Amino acid sequence: MASDARIPAPIPPPQPKISKFKIALCQLLVTPDKERNIAHARKLIEDAARKGAKLVVLPEIWNCPLSLKNLSKYAEDIDAEAACPSISMLSEVAFRNGITLVGGSIPELSAGQLFNTCCVFGPDGKLKAKHRKLHLFDFEVPGEVAFRESDFLTAGEEPTIVDTDVGRIGIGICHDIRFPELAMLYGSRGRSLTQNREAYTQIYINEDETEVWMMHWRVVRWTSTNWLQQKHQVKGAHLICYPGAFNMSTGELLWELMQRARAADNQLFVATCAPAPDPNTSADYITWGHSGLVGPFGEIIATAGHEETTVIAEVDYSLIQFHRENLPLEVQRQGDMYKMVDVLGGNAQ
Repeated sequence: MASDARIPAPIPPPQPKISKFKIALCQLLVTPDKERNIAHARKLIEDAARKGAKLVVLPEIWNCPLSLKNLSKYAEDIDAEAACPSISMLSEVAFRNGITLVGGSIPELSAGQLFNTCCVFGPDGKLKAKHRKLHLFDFEVPGEVAFRESDFLTAGEEPTIVDTDVGRIGIGICHDIRFPELAMLYGSRGRSLTQNREAYTQIYINEDETEVWMMHWRVVRWTSTNWLQQKHQVKGAHLICYPGAFNMSTGELLWELMQRARAADNQLFVATCAPAPDPNTSADYITWGHSGLVGPFGEIIATAGHEETTVIAEVDYSLIQFHRENLPLEVQRQGDMYKMVDVLGGNAQ
């Protein structure tokens, strides 16, 4: 049965304030000069806002070169705002331009650990969510190339989904896109289920623990069943944003494929933003570029090449409803054969 294929069952997000808007993907060229990178990113964001973009996305590791051994030199303590120039700029530019900003990612230093972190800001300039890269990229071709993020970075521990003025957005960073389970989770998640569980647990707090779980699980299942009667309504995220930096080999083979697969499997939008490759660099790691927007049927709406550019395209959430009505994957899932279990219980950041 479809209602048993996802545990907890998918739940609907709130209606976005706007269902059609422009998104901008700033595929910028990164240099070793951090101040220059911050100023340049600001300019591209402001230019995109002037062209009507309501959501702007930056690349993975946009404030410094993607050199693992040097990331710590550029790292910032995101919680210490005064000493965090990249984050201060993102907050200010989001507020001044009244946009939602998915701030790519920067190296974050916290409690002696180094993370690859994406921050999301609302039009009020406030930090709405912080996503630490979950899946670290360890890649090796014997005798040719080796790139091991796990030697330098610490993996994040929580998926991130955030409600914004432009809809519910799931966040992944680069290698996170390789894992369809994360995208499936984002396609199902929301806030209301968590709130129902918490409220019901409080009511039965003095009961036997097993009975508490059984009782509030019955309430969740009852509520989810009612939601599922609205078979084709949008559930979970409307859009997943993946700041990324695939290299020249994995990029050519997999970057577009992964974007289209994640979008088509979950019938939602996928936006990616990568740094532009530097044609004059001698670095071991050269990025592929090709930032893009993919629609809920896996169709490429807009894409870049290798060059520095800003991709501006239209997101129309009515396409999600259209494709889900014509190809109702959610009610075709066979829950008696397989299940996706959200072990964190649908907690949304």
